[in-house]
Amino acid sequence: MKAARRMMLVFYRQLKAFVEAIGILVCLFAVFTVSAQGQTDSNKTAEPTAVIETKRDVGADRSIKERLQAIYREIDALSDVQVHVNEGVVSLSGAVANDGAAERALELATRLQGAVAVEDRIDRTLSVEDNLDPFLQKTGNTVDAVIRAWPLYAIAALVFVGVSLIAHLIASARGVWRFFAPNPFIGDLISQSIRFFGILAGLLLALSILDAMALFGAAAGSAGLIGLAVGFAVKDTIENYVASLMLSVRQPFRADDHVVINDMEGIVVRLTSRATILMTLDGNHLRIPNSEVFKGIILNYTRNPQRRMTFNLGVDADDDPIEAISAGLDTMNSLGFLLENPKPIAFIEEVGDSNIVITFAAWIDQTKTDFLKARSAAINAVKTVLEDQGFTLPEPIYRLRLEGGDGGLLPAPTVREVPAAQPKTSRTPRPVASDQIDVSQDDDVRRQVAEERARGDQEDLLSDVRPIE
Repeated sequence: MKAARRMMLVFYRQLKAFVEAIGILVCLFAVFTVSAQGQTDSNKTAEPTAVIETKRDVGADRSIKERLQAIYREIDALSDVQVHVNEGVVSLSGAVANDGAAERALELATRLQGAVAVEDRIDRTLSVEDNLDPFLQKTGNTVDAVIRAWPLYAIAALVFVGVSLIAHLIASARGVWRFFAPNPFIGDLISQSIRFFGILAGLLLALSILDAMALFGAAAGSAGLIGLAVGFAVKDTIENYVASLMLSVRQPFRADDHVVINDMEGIVVRLTSRATILMTLDGNHLRIPNSEVFKGIILNYTRNPQRRMTFNLGVDADDDPIEAISAGLDTMNSLGFLLENPKPIAFIEEVGDSNIVITFAAWIDQTKTDFLKARSAAINAVKTVLEDQGFTLPEPIYRLRLEGGDGGLLPAPTVREVPAAQPKTSRTPRPVASDQIDVSQDDDVRRQVAEERARGDQEDLLSDVRPIE
C-alpha cells in the first residue's frame, strides 16, 4: 500500500507539472491570438501594395466594379456584398454572416489590379441561420463522403487491427525475449517496444490507405510539442529509468554484496526498475534512486575476499620503536585468523612530543573472518604483548608554565628534586590463544537479506549468471 501510495504521489506531481506546462503554452497562444485579432480589428481599411498611377483610364472604375460583383456572385457567402468604385477606391457594403466572410471579400478586392484602396463598410449579421447553414452543409457533405468511402475505411481499420494484433502476439512471447535479453527488465522493454511500434506501423498503413498522411504529420507536430513539455516535466523519471536500464546491463554489484554507495553502506538486497535496495548494517532498508547509483561512487567490499585492516598504537618516546614493531609483528604472525600472504607489516607513522605512533597492518579472508572482530582481537593481542614486554603506552602530557605577575603577587616556584625514573621491567608475556578468539563472520544482516530475497514477491534485475563489470 505504501509503495502504491508513493507511486500515485509521484504520478500526481508529474501530471501537475505537465498540466502547468500545457497551461503556459495555451496562455501564450491565447495572447498571440488576441494580439493578432486586435491588430486586424484596428486596421479596417486594407491598402494594396500596387503603385498608384498618375493617369487613369476613365472606364477603369466600371471594370473594377463589374469584375468584383461577378466574383462575389459566384460565392454564396459574398453574394450580398455591394461594390462602389471611385478613382480606384473600392468601397464594400452590404451584409455578410461573420468576420471570416468579410475578410475574404476584402482580400479579393485588394488582389484586383487597379484598386488603389479598399474601404470596409460591410455589416456582420452574426445570425444563427447564416452561420449554421454552412456548417450543416459541410457536415452533411462529410457524412456523405464517409458513407461512400466506408469500404475503404473498413479496410484501413482491418489493416490497423491486424498489424497491431500481430505485434501484440509477438510481444506477448516474453519468454523468448527474456531468453535473448540479458535480464527480464530488458526483455520486457523489448516486448513493449515491439507492441508500440506495431501499433504505430498499423496506424501509418491505415492512414496511407486513406491518403491522410498529412493528418499524421500534423499530429506528429503536436505530439512533438506535447512531448517536449512532458520531457521537461518528467526529466528526473526518464533519467532514473535510463539509469535502471544501464545498471541492469552493466551490473556493478550482485545481491548480498557489501557495498558503499555515496557514503551509504549496506548489503545489496535487490535492484528494481526505480531504486537500489540496501540493508544497512543496523538492519534497516535503504532505497537509493538508480540515477544516483549510476552516477555515484561505488565501493564493493565483496569483490575481493582479501581485505587489509590497520590500527595505530603508541609507545613512549624513550622506548625502542624497532623492538616494539618486532614484538607486535611476532604476535600478529601467531594469530591464525590473519593471512600469511600478504604478511603483516608495521611502520612508524609519526614521532610526537611524548610518544611514537606505530601503524600495524594485516590481511584477512572476509569469507571466513569478520573484519571488525579480527581487528579488535589483533589490537588487543598486540597491546597486551607490548605492555607485557615493558613498553609504555603513553598518556597525554600537559606542561604548565607559571610566570610572576606585576608586583610579585605569585610566590617564587619551589624547586624540588625528582627521583630518577626507575628502569622498565618486563612482565611475563601472556600467551595469545588465537584459536579461542571468536572471529567468525557475523551473518545476522546477511541472514535477513536472504529471508528478504526468498520472498520472491518483488522484481530483481540482478543476475548471478552475468559477470560484474
